[in-house]
Amino acid sequence: MKRTYPAQRGFAAIAAIFLLVVLAALGAFMLVFSNTQQLTSAQDVQGSRAYWAARAGLEWGIGRVMPQPSATAVCPASPTTLPGGTAVFDGGFTVAVTCTRLTFSEGGQNTSIFQFTSVARSAGAPGSIGFIERSLSASMEK
Repeated sequence: MKRTYPAQRGFAAIAAIFLLVVLAALGAFMLVFSNTQQLTSAQDVQGSRAYWAARAGLEWGIGRVMPQPSATAVCPASPTTLPGGTAVFDGGFTVAVTCTRLTFSEGGQNTSIFQFTSVARSAGAPGSIGFIERSLSASMEK
């Protein structure tokens, strides 16, 4: 004779539904986590591109001052075009270079110190998810 327990009928269906809900939640978490990792990786690559674009702008400014005679050296204007045709670099970065010349008299000789700042920024507004900006500074005595 087979005994049945009416209070236990349908328990397997409830357990299966619970497991499906838990697995679906785990899958959704993994999807969000994967998307976040991919976005972080893409921003890291863009940050590296911005750094190198800013460095190129810095070297452009220094390269404009170096060949000039010391007594008449002047700061270059921020580039509207760089070698290669444009101040917009790979990845859509716009580079702005500022230069300040400070002149000092020391021991009867005039010395000029050039301070360069190069800022590379992507399109978009600060605070938006795709906005990247890197700034580099350098000083040079001539």
